[in-house]
Amino acid sequence: MAYSTSTKRSRGARTKPILLLLLVVVVAGAAGFMYWRQKHHGRQVVSASSVGKTAAASGPATLSAVESGLLPWQLQAPISRLAVFPGASTNQLVLAGGLVNGDQSTDGVFTLNTQNGALSEVGKLSVATHDAASGVVGKNYDIFGGGSTSSINNVEAISTSGTSANSASLPQPRSDAVAVTSSGTTYIIGGYNSTTADPTILATTDGTHFKSAGKLVVPVRYAAAAALNGDIYIFGGEAVSGTNAGKPVDTIQIYNPATQKVSVASWKLPVPLQGAMAFTIHSEMFLAGGLSTVPENIPLGVGTTQVPGVNVASESLTQNTIWAVNTQQSKLQKAGVLQVPASNAGVAVLGSRAWLVGGEYGNTLLSTVQMVTPNTSFGIAGTPGAGTPYYGDKLMIADRGNNRLLVMDDTMNITWRYPSTTTNKQLANGFYFPDDAFFADKGTSIISNQENNNTIIQLAYPSGKVIWTFGHPLQAGSAYGYLRAPDDAYELKNGNRVVADDQNCRVLFINPAGKVVSQIGTTGVCKHVPNVSLGSPNGDTPLYDGNVLISEIFGSWVSEYTPTGKMVWTVHLPISYPSDPQQLGASPTSNPDHYLIADYASPGAFVQFTREGKILSRYQPTSGPGMLSYPSLVEMLPSGMYMANDDHRDRMVSIDPVTKALVWQYGVSDQPGTGVGMLHKPDGFDILAPNGTTPTHGATK
Repeated sequence: MAYSTSTKRSRGARTKPILLLLLVVVVAGAAGFMYWRQKHHGRQVVSASSVGKTAAASGPATLSAVESGLLPWQLQAPISRLAVFPGASTNQLVLAGGLVNGDQSTDGVFTLNTQNGALSEVGKLSVATHDAASGVVGKNYDIFGGGSTSSINNVEAISTSGTSANSASLPQPRSDAVAVTSSGTTYIIGGYNSTTADPTILATTDGTHFKSAGKLVVPVRYAAAAALNGDIYIFGGEAVSGTNAGKPVDTIQIYNPATQKVSVASWKLPVPLQGAMAFTIHSEMFLAGGLSTVPENIPLGVGTTQVPGVNVASESLTQNTIWAVNTQQSKLQKAGVLQVPASNAGVAVLGSRAWLVGGEYGNTLLSTVQMVTPNTSFGIAGTPGAGTPYYGDKLMIADRGNNRLLVMDDTMNITWRYPSTTTNKQLANGFYFPDDAFFADKGTSIISNQENNNTIIQLAYPSGKVIWTFGHPLQAGSAYGYLRAPDDAYELKNGNRVVADDQNCRVLFINPAGKVVSQIGTTGVCKHVPNVSLGSPNGDTPLYDGNVLISEIFGSWVSEYTPTGKMVWTVHLPISYPSDPQQLGASPTSNPDHYLIADYASPGAFVQFTREGKILSRYQPTSGPGMLSYPSLVEMLPSGMYMANDDHRDRMVSIDPVTKALVWQYGVSDQPGTGVGMLHKPDGFDILAPNGTTPTHGATK
């Protein structure tokens, strides 16, 4: 790919000359210069016939929370403020123009494959530009105006093949505007002509002819806008004149194309915003990110990830909240968070997903691609926990490096910890090296193996009282009552406990009195020999049929055994270090032959497989925020997401198995710590439902 550059433009003071550049990579876009296609599927909603508060009556009364994810691949270079269009297929975006590092504009036109990040240059704009309004008009992707050495009036038409031509001109130069298409007409709203704000709303049906179709009450640039049920909502923007000149505003303006009237809604944005991204997916409208005068008050590591090289403290004005726009109730409701705070990203909707490309984190350009999709498994907008993959449940983390257990609710507030000043700490040698922890007894107890302490303990929850122990602290052994690096202790439905006694190469079944009632494998014989010995077992997941699913480190074997030591099946997997296999499905009949396992390596992997050895899927990014380093446990949540402890990156993560996007994180990547939002080598986790069930291991007590 080749680049061409042009005059620079300051992104700080927008009145300075705009610089142009040709970028050859990826794309992002101006918050407010992207195309949103209105979809009407399913729900019938009465559209308002007037503007203002009456217009707010359109739209559904209850809105979905969102699944928001960061893709494991990135753009080849950072970019913002460009046009993004839905492509010819369900996994393709078209990118055009934009701003890149060095404050230069690009003339590149690219296609981006949302499945793998593959980028192909398909054409060039006749004029490099950024901060342009854009929309799909007929069969063309149209770019209206934008920034060059100053605001321009060019209208660039891009065909589906990528060829482009300067096809028309706006009535006057305009940049920093937003375009929204509704009922076959594209409206160009807000913006700036290098001197003053342009309040005139232009309408076009062919991308060539334009007519005045109303005026904004509050003239702004860098607004976000989207259409819903015949009305167009304009969110915030930067004031160009008056006492708020140069600052974001909190106004919501509602435009009715039928009457060509604009009114200011009686309800406002939760914070002033400019450069936010708005989009409508089916009959639900959302507003994401943006830049504000109010800092975002979400600690790093609590539900989000971070961008290398960004000073978080200095960039806290960049927002990551995603709001559902509830027009019936005239308010915005929190629906989730962007994994990376962003403003001025390019946006397009493909089917049920919005794709946010590039953007800005303060003054840092982004090379990230994020996706947002309504997902009721992540909750209902406006309710506590909305946007969380374990919505409605509690999450327990065995924070091994900090020698503690944490329980948090779906808002990611820590509700319980062990040890603490209020829990019983009467353990020989303290609480040391909790490798795993699982809820038991309908959520009234917790069983945890302390690997390097060579013990298992069971605690009453939430009192923290020690109710059962096995093993000898800091004393490894193979004699009766001793363990050597125990792993994955569970309580079975019959009250017995099962544990993988890793370095003794055996799986033990222990009754409540502390007696070993059965054993799989031969003590001290560490070799995979079916029905005889195990090659260092580190996982022993209970199955619905009463058997256990065992992973063996030596040879990368996974086997199903009966409690009496009879092998049912075994398979060798093409991974380096198998860890804690899980049977997928919420019941014995749900995908009984589909399994999930972590590859404890760096880069690590999640692998779905069958007992016949067929690999169904593999997640294994080799770099970037999605790369794993020694993940030891991965399970599928009821929401359909993977949840895993990414041990050596000091975080918990949730991954969408379909898009491969990172949709949730707790812990600051590669930064161990004890503070809010920080972990140190988390090594195990469990989910507890409100009714006391454990949805990821339902075969236990």
